[in-house]
This record gives sequence, structure tokens and C-alpha cells, in this order.
Amino acid sequence: MGSTKRTSLLGREIGKSGDFASAEEEAYLSLLRTTSLLERQFEQLFREHDLSESLYNVLRIAAGHGEKGVPTLTIARQLIALVPDVTRLVDRLEKAKLLQRERCEKDRRVVYVKITAGGQKKLEALRKPGEALLHKLLGHLGKANLEELIRLLETVRMPHVSAELKTR
Repeated sequence: MGSTKRTSLLGREIGKSGDFASAEEEAYLSLLRTTSLLERQFEQLFREHDLSESLYNVLRIAAGHGEKGVPTLTIARQLIALVPDVTRLVDRLEKAKLLQRERCEKDRRVVYVKITAGGQKKLEALRKPGEALLHKLLGHLGKANLEELIRLLETVRMPHVSAELKTR
């Protein structure tokens, strides 16, 4: 856990005058910086379509569950970025007529969320621009580097999500 001694791109980007305290610190900060830069590009795309990243993610989850719909608790578990109030997100999408809710007839406590035709249309309008943006942001890595990046990120996450996966 010693300090890193090379001049890093991150250090230059943020104007750091000295070394990072550890490789772990530099890796963590580099991950945050990279995520921030990528998110900014997607936020702009989503804003053009009156969405946020979280709203888009809820739409994709609902679309992925098809006609039967998806319980709100499942949406909360499947979100990429965890948010405290999935109900508020569903409320906004329902108000925009992109989702609809239906109570389960067998258990009235369960509410299913289904994507509407308007929601499908919104996702379709984002498909090509989203793919183009992903290619612009990450395409320069090439397939082998992307696969290695995915593997490394999974290795970072695994100890933190393994308990959660066991309960599903």
C-alpha cells in the first residue's frame, strides 16, 4: 500500500502536486474521475430527451420485463446506480405516460410497473444516439481492452456484491 511514484494523468488533470498516498487512492479517484466524465456525456443526451440517467435506467428495466411488468422492489434491486426513492422515479415516468402501474390481483401490496408505448418510443429514440455515444466514449479501447476492463471492474465489485447475489 505504498505511495505511487509515477506522474499520472489523473495527477496532472486535477493539479496534484505530490504523489497519491497509495495506489488504491489513485485507482479510486481515477475511477471516480472517469465515471464523472462519462456520466456528463450521457446526462446531456438524456436531458435532450427529458430524462435523467436514473429515469432511463427504470425505463430499460421495465422494458426488459415485457408485458408482465416488474415489481417496484425488483426495479430497486436492478438499478445500476442505487437510488433511495424508486417510487418517485416511477411517479415521474407514470406522469409522463412512459410507464403504468398495476396492482397484483393475488397480493395487493405488490405493484407491477409496465412500460407504455410512449416509453418504448422514448427508448427507441435513444437507442442509436446511445450506441453512438458509447462507441465515441469507449470504442477506442477495442474489444480485448474492453473485455479486460469489464473483468477488472467485476473483480473490484465482487467482494462487495457477492453477499447480495446470494440473497437473490
